[in-house]
Amino acid sequence: MQQRDPAAAHTAFARRMNIYANIHKGLRTMMTDTLATVGCVDVYDRTALDAACTSVLELCDACSSHLFHENKFVHPAMEVCRPGSTAHIAAEHDEHLAAIAEIRAAVSELCDVCRSPANEQAALELYRKLALFVGENFVHMHVEHNRVLWACYSDEELQKLEGRIVAAMPLAESLMFMRWMVPAMNPAERAMLLTGIQSTAPARVLSAVLDVVQPYLS
Repeated sequence: MQQRDPAAAHTAFARRMNIYANIHKGLRTMMTDTLATVGCVDVYDRTALDAACTSVLELCDACSSHLFHENKFVHPAMEVCRPGSTAHIAAEHDEHLAAIAEIRAAVSELCDVCRSPANEQAALELYRKLALFVGENFVHMHVEHNRVLWACYSDEELQKLEGRIVAAMPLAESLMFMRWMVPAMNPAERAMLLTGIQSTAPARVLSAVLDVVQPYLS
């Protein structure tokens, strides 16, 4: 019986189309940046406080969108070839949606508080809820279901699946993800993504992406 080389198997997997890698990099960066913003906000500076609350709500929108598209596109593709393979992660998605609702409520409570020491407590409550949400999502995103997808689909099929996800998003939503995702990538990943956009999308789309991401790139 021929033994498999684990290192070779890992290298083969690493070369496959990974629909999770880039978006998860972007979400991790957005989460940590938003958490840091809330943690250091001056609750007596209304402009800074409003900006922090807006950042949290934008993160909630991004996470809700990511969950929606993963539930709508990725999970059905997995269930077709591996029934039951999404049960655990789907349950976690439901928990995340509930947590997002709690975070939105905490933002509303913070914004409604008048200038007083109560601001500090409301900001701390929001920070703690957000920190727990970020921590749980980091663990959640670590378990990427590539092995199921790779066993069932070719890279070309996975690229088409990713294309359907992108096509389902309004341009403004795609640009929001690009703002966080592109700066979070390494240079090789960034070049591959932008070259792909250049070769497949209208010039105005590439221009819009570059306008969004360039302020965050060296």
